[in-house]
Amino acid sequence: MNWDDTRVFLAVQRERTLRKAAKVVGLDQATVGRRIAALEHALGATLFFRASDGYALTSAGESVLKAAEKMEQSAHELARQAQGVDNRLAGEVRVTTTDSLALAFVIPAIASLHVEHPDVRVQLSTSTQVLNLARRESDIAIRTQKPESPDLVARRLARWRVGLYATEHYLSRHGEPERGTGFTGHDLVLYQPFLSGSSRPTLVGEPIHAGRIVASVHSSLMLRAMIRADIGIGEVPVHMGERDGLVRIWPELSRAAAYEVWLVTHQDLRHTARVRAMIDAIAARFEADG
Repeated sequence: MNWDDTRVFLAVQRERTLRKAAKVVGLDQATVGRRIAALEHALGATLFFRASDGYALTSAGESVLKAAEKMEQSAHELARQAQGVDNRLAGEVRVTTTDSLALAFVIPAIASLHVEHPDVRVQLSTSTQVLNLARRESDIAIRTQKPESPDLVARRLARWRVGLYATEHYLSRHGEPERGTGFTGHDLVLYQPFLSGSSRPTLVGEPIHAGRIVASVHSSLMLRAMIRADIGIGEVPVHMGERDGLVRIWPELSRAAAYEVWLVTHQDLRHTARVRAMIDAIAARFEADG
């Protein structure tokens, strides 16, 4: 197997369809199908069978998978090490973060970087999905959780308390909730993952059983937008609540877990000039505005 064939094989194994795999490897669907057929012919074995939910590995495919993953790991390591000694302030840097942090910090950092180093091109991905830095899906990640992998270098950019917020207009219509009442008579907007957890959801430690959940979202940016639209009360990092001009309810209370922001990159890339320049620009933006 050569590396090009390995990329196609792994993409089909992970994505389960030729269409999705083609998008990952940058080929058309027909070409991916032909490459898999040619690989199976060269190996003299059927690697995939069609299941109801897409392509699945045969026993022969399972035996090839581990070797293919080792080849992928070696290829990515080679690319990272080559990039790690690249002193050019030019080329592409891939950054992944959430939409909220992108708007407030990363996009202004990109603007500053462009002024200083106009030949650096940034590919920005905004999603709650955690991309894999070891597989070079991104060069820099701005995350709200510290990663555990020893191959990744993490730097904490911010640690904000999380408070309870509403607009002045909402509070003028509904009044401030009373502690200990479970938010009786109040409308609430929540971050969806908190509702999906095993424990009963709370807001700044207060039970919400008597409140009315009007909406739930997967994005902190959308949560803040809903609060600003007078839809209900919600939890927001204090720094962002103040930026949005919201009114903090029960300022003596905060969520038990602070909102942390971490900048993460692979150790092989941290000295690459363009990656280092992007890291410095993001960190400077947090220091100035965080």
